Amino acid sequence: MTDDRQSDVTETGEQARAAATALPIPEDALVIVPVRNVVLFPGIVLPLTIGRGTSIAAAQDATRNERPLGLVLQRDPATDNPTPTELYEVGTVASILRYVTGPERTHHLICQGEERFRVVEFLEGYPFLVARVERLPDREQPESSTELEARLHHLKKLAMESLELLPQAPTELSSAIESISSAAHLADLVASFMDLKAADKQDVLETVDVQDRLDKVSRLLSQRIEVMRISQEINKQTKESMDARQREYLLREQLKTIQKELGEGEGANVEIEDLRKAIADAKMPKEVEEQANRELSRMERMTEAATEYSMIRTFLDWLIALPWSVVSKENIDIGEARRILDEDHYGLDKIKRRILEYLAVRKLNPEGRSPILCFVGPPGVGKTSLGRSIARAIGLEFVRASLGGVHDEAEIRGHRRTYVGALPGNIIQGIRKAGTRNPVFMLDEMDKLGSGFHGDPSAALLEVLDPEQNATFRDNYLALPFDLSKVMFIATANVLDTIPGPLRDRMEIIELTGYTEDEKVQIARRYLVDRQLEANGLKTDK
Repeated sequence: MTDDRQSDVTETGEQARAAATALPIPEDALVIVPVRNVVLFPGIVLPLTIGRGTSIAAAQDATRNERPLGLVLQRDPATDNPTPTELYEVGTVASILRYVTGPERTHHLICQGEERFRVVEFLEGYPFLVARVERLPDREQPESSTELEARLHHLKKLAMESLELLPQAPTELSSAIESISSAAHLADLVASFMDLKAADKQDVLETVDVQDRLDKVSRLLSQRIEVMRISQEINKQTKESMDARQREYLLREQLKTIQKELGEGEGANVEIEDLRKAIADAKMPKEVEEQANRELSRMERMTEAATEYSMIRTFLDWLIALPWSVVSKENIDIGEARRILDEDHYGLDKIKRRILEYLAVRKLNPEGRSPILCFVGPPGVGKTSLGRSIARAIGLEFVRASLGGVHDEAEIRGHRRTYVGALPGNIIQGIRKAGTRNPVFMLDEMDKLGSGFHGDPSAALLEVLDPEQNATFRDNYLALPFDLSKVMFIATANVLDTIPGPLRDRMEIIELTGYTEDEKVQIARRYLVDRQLEANGLKTDK
């Protein structure tokens, strides 16, 4: 340990000679040596390296006159020549056991702490720091001897526990701690070998009351033990992880060699090549294709028995199956659309007229952002079949997702790819089922959406239905953007009251009321009777 990192001994000889002719030092005064980041406790032997000219002169004078030194910690370690105000008030009286001058004019001391002291005042007229001091003997409370003994045993236990966590701790230290019967000496010994900041050690040094000192050292030592225990656990886990990886790598290499010898490795290579070709044929966006190839490279380095192998394979299957570049051709013929709507539905003239207006605008501006139609009405009025008729009228695929009872946001956005059973949400699943990037997508029973502790599905739907955002919709499973801007979304609901306001504002509401008696008769004649005859296997001649 050292009180300085820079050698400043150019005037050491002059200072030593000046010290020899200086004023005599009073009996109640000490030669003071400032030290950096070092706190000496009473009863502890400590090696010390000094380099400042004033410190060397002070040590030589103390050695010559067989006087003790006063070691005081300086507040700022960066200060080269600290003044009295830049030193702590409490220090340790130290006797010099040995003074050695090394090569390159280095000076080494072996000091033993004797007792604490407090600086009363600094004296003038000396070539080094000299201060009148007040000795501070340990203060014990006789009436609390039982409590003191309990604290002594507790600190011993903590000290032995900390030594077990220190692999390089000397065995003699354990014996020394066990043999100590003085509470004050034990607290000082434990504080000296603890890995503490100099300010914390100084705080212990300034605690004269032995009971308070024991409590303070026990608290600091408990904190250090917890830190060492956590650090040891982290090191153990890291080592186990590295050992497991190395073992896994060696086994993989051996397995590859065995498969090569047996001629069994070709199947896996064929599968990898097929996947690579499928990725290239899927015509994915650049970002998606790069991610797919990265995952394929990871998969290539794994064994088929690994759990993550199947997870990556499922993920790649989803990426390949999605219609990244497949867009169906719309064939909007207003006359044909009118015919199909009349063929599939009786009545509903006002609603059919609005649907035809919607299709006409879409034909005039295919790239425009059409409103999202929401059919609202009681069950059985033909909301879902209207969506099917629209898809048939313009020649697009029809896909339906029921939202009734959905309480989990992951049902819309998908599950994160952190476990084997993870899947994309209903939106991406519907797109894959449609096989095209622009189907007619019906979101059924919007009014039955729920909200639970897994998130709010309606908030996820806001992004799906927002034309400003859905061009880069990110499903949690894919973690890649998918363009939903070409999808024609149509929603249905029984009532409007339970649809969240922001979601309701994003859609154009079209209400379907119940049928009149005449309409019910016509519907029965045109559709229901024929369906029932067919369902029951009845021919017209029976």
